[in-house]
Amino acid sequence: MKDPSPTLDQLAARVAELEAEREMTLRLAQTDSLTGLVNRGAFTSGLCERLDAARDAGGTVSLFVIDLDRFKNLNDSLGHHAGDILLAELGRRLHEDALPGELVARLGGDEFAVVSDTAEVATRAERLVATLSQQQTIYGRQVSPGGSVGVAVFPRDAQDAADLQRFADMALYRAKSRGGRVWSAFDAELRAESERRRNLEAELRRAIPAGEIEPWFQPIVDAMTGRMVGVEVLARWRHPTQGLLSPASFVPMAEELGLIRAIDEAVFEAACARTAPWVAEGLIELVACNVSPRDLLDPGFSRKLIGRLSRTALPATALCVEITETFLVSDLSLARRHIERLASKGVRVALDDFGTGYSNLRALMHLPIQTVKLDRSLIDDVGRDPRVSKLVASMLHAARALGVCITAEGVEDEGQALFLRSAGCDRMQGYFFARPMPAREMEALLREMNTPELRLAVAS
Repeated sequence: MKDPSPTLDQLAARVAELEAEREMTLRLAQTDSLTGLVNRGAFTSGLCERLDAARDAGGTVSLFVIDLDRFKNLNDSLGHHAGDILLAELGRRLHEDALPGELVARLGGDEFAVVSDTAEVATRAERLVATLSQQQTIYGRQVSPGGSVGVAVFPRDAQDAADLQRFADMALYRAKSRGGRVWSAFDAELRAESERRRNLEAELRRAIPAGEIEPWFQPIVDAMTGRMVGVEVLARWRHPTQGLLSPASFVPMAEELGLIRAIDEAVFEAACARTAPWVAEGLIELVACNVSPRDLLDPGFSRKLIGRLSRTALPATALCVEITETFLVSDLSLARRHIERLASKGVRVALDDFGTGYSNLRALMHLPIQTVKLDRSLIDDVGRDPRVSKLVASMLHAARALGVCITAEGVEDEGQALFLRSAGCDRMQGYFFARPMPAREMEALLREMNTPELRLAVAS
């Protein structure tokens, strides 16, 4: 006998059950699991809806973005679970502290946001800073990380959600640069900075194919003979109206925009074309190129570099690729694959910024790294501060015991140069010898200085 068909009441109950399940699934998808606040996706949707409503009603919307201070220190000292405890507690405080109608979200990591229609921006921002600064006991330790707050207001500062978030982030960055536990609002000064960055972004996208990003060169000197044995390749932007711009003016933006790889490739190819004749003529034997950490994280980086090098006249044995110590720490396995592949083709590898806190002598013992570059921060007081001198001398001794060539960068006076030479440093570079210069000047200097009768003062 067939089962009787469900009644209307049963069907209605089942529909209600399914609807409840759907709403629960939707709510979970919009909620940050750690804090219970809305997540980034729900925040973005909610912000857009509130802007639309404010636009129709002629109202305002204030966006407060929040970033904790020294949160990484807490994770490092007490562990990630302690960090999660703190984030959960701060989420609870922000939720309880919210004004009626406010949207409170965790955007990710230690970043939060509050969307409000309050006109008392200063009062609300100061209250948020105070909320973040309250002490909490975690594992028996009093913790008070504090936080910084950035504010932007619709429609005064921005007309859409994307610009409102971008401007609030700019205000937050300024607040953090002032030492934390403060707040900052988007204003005319930041608007001018935003316009400058927007224009610079458009100009940077045009500058790369136009060849305005060019290689400059700084000599690398043999510490014993004073001969210029190589050059380090550095990027400069020959801006049509602003003149020559240093990497600090455009590299961070290029990294944000994903343009750094295009810049690296353009500079690399131009540098190879310039330096190949110098190597062929015997003016130098080494061309050192820095590599972006983002490029190093690409599993195909070393293959691509070898491919680009093969299309130039520069011998593989003349190229030295400089990688950072932080990359070795972040992904030693990938670093090993890159280094071994490059070494198999004759490309040398240098460990840059050696001595900045991540020094890994074990990596030097097990990886085919031919050179370490002592960071300039170690060179500043060498020869003057006995403690720094002993530290550098011990690092030179350790690297020398491993058969690694040692280059000191940032050498700015004769005292530093003489100490490094006597302590066994192999190579040096810095303003004491020469500042970075364009290719034509570099070639002229190489021809002038690399003659038997003319050696740099350090060799005398």
